[in-house]
Amino acid sequence: MAIKLRNEYGPVLHMPTSKENFKEKGPQNVSDSYGNKQYPANQGQEVEYLVTGTHPYPPGPGVALTADTKIQRMPSESAAHSLAVALPSSQARVDTNRSALAGVSDRSQPAGITSVMETGNAKNSALMAKKAPTMPKPQWHPPWKLYRVISGHLGWVRCIAVEPGNQWFVTGSADRTIKIWDLASGKLKLSLTGHISTVRGVIVSARSPYLFSCGEDKQVKCWDLEYNKVIRHYHGHLSAVYGLDLHPTIDVLVTCSRDSTARIWDVRTKASVHTLSGHTNAVATVRCQAAEPQIITGSHDTTIRLWDLVAGKTRVTLTNHKKSVRAVVLHPRHYTFASGSPDNIKQWKFPDGSFIQNLSGHNAIINTLTVNSDGVLVSGADNGTMHLWDWRTGYNFQRVHAAVQPGSLDSESGIFACAFDQSESRLLTAEADKTIKVYREDETATEESHPVSWKPEIIKRKRF
Repeated sequence: MAIKLRNEYGPVLHMPTSKENFKEKGPQNVSDSYGNKQYPANQGQEVEYLVTGTHPYPPGPGVALTADTKIQRMPSESAAHSLAVALPSSQARVDTNRSALAGVSDRSQPAGITSVMETGNAKNSALMAKKAPTMPKPQWHPPWKLYRVISGHLGWVRCIAVEPGNQWFVTGSADRTIKIWDLASGKLKLSLTGHISTVRGVIVSARSPYLFSCGEDKQVKCWDLEYNKVIRHYHGHLSAVYGLDLHPTIDVLVTCSRDSTARIWDVRTKASVHTLSGHTNAVATVRCQAAEPQIITGSHDTTIRLWDLVAGKTRVTLTNHKKSVRAVVLHPRHYTFASGSPDNIKQWKFPDGSFIQNLSGHNAIINTLTVNSDGVLVSGADNGTMHLWDWRTGYNFQRVHAAVQPGSLDSESGIFACAFDQSESRLLTAEADKTIKVYREDETATEESHPVSWKPEIIKRKRF
């Protein structure tokens, strides 16, 4: 019976205590739970225990067993009352908990258990569970609406750029021409011919009256806009040139190609300053900035690389994307950038490419990204959809899928490039139905007519 008592009721009647509370005694008789018969102890020893609270965590001051609690299997009301009277006051329990948290006790709390200290009716949590981050309320942006469709190209419109004076813009197309359009009226001003294959990139210099273009014919051209003629060629790429950008402060041109490299050119001398090698597949997009890192590339090998312009070497390689990175955009005010891929749009922080957040929901091949100073990020996709996002929170506040031009196939629905004008009041898109579409903010929209359908949902800040 003594063995049965010890095995079955020992955990209930005998709470564990520190070693100094154990006392060894000689052979004794142990009474059963009814107090009638005496049984000799099995080992000739008995250990006297102290009750140390109702639960081993957190430890409390020792309270000796009374005759009632020794005898009874289940404590009666009187026994429970006597035990409650014997327990110390709530203030003593608070002090004990504090000392336990400070490391006085040799027992540590298990992970995940929150110690709550009661002082009167107030509950002060010593170790609160950390709340998951929630999306802050996004800034309200008016929706954008289509107000003009410009036709004139005979093939897909692959690239677009607005000149620094905001008077005209330029487009490049699969019809091998470069066209210059009046921004205010949308009328064609000039057509430039010279490429023998699709024109994939155009950019207008803010430092000189030059227009730069590149195409699938491996050529990179510099056009003098005073004479409307090509004045320089930049030779070196071994395959189609997919994109280009100008450095904002020095006379340097950067191009990227299907030959898995990006090249840095001296604008005046036409010399190839560096060949940026490291990507293992076509380099689809390149961006320049004055601050370090001065060059950013995105590639079909799913990586983004940040480059050291002086050394011509990779500073950082970002491998988070699972699919091709066809678009990269730099925020005009913040020291951040975004990249677009079919798996996600991701935001990053310079200079080391620290991951910020995912913008999920645009489930298509993203060809282009652009952002304005108000924090409106636009993503254009191969299926003709365009999503508008709040940059800070990643909230998708508008989705657009404009109808294709009459006479075009529904399959000819794709956005290859987009750009804000210099005033950021107009958004231009270059599309697969051979048109340029111009959007502007809906001036009649208000926060009441177009409310933000936002809930403080948990942010999915996954790295992959």
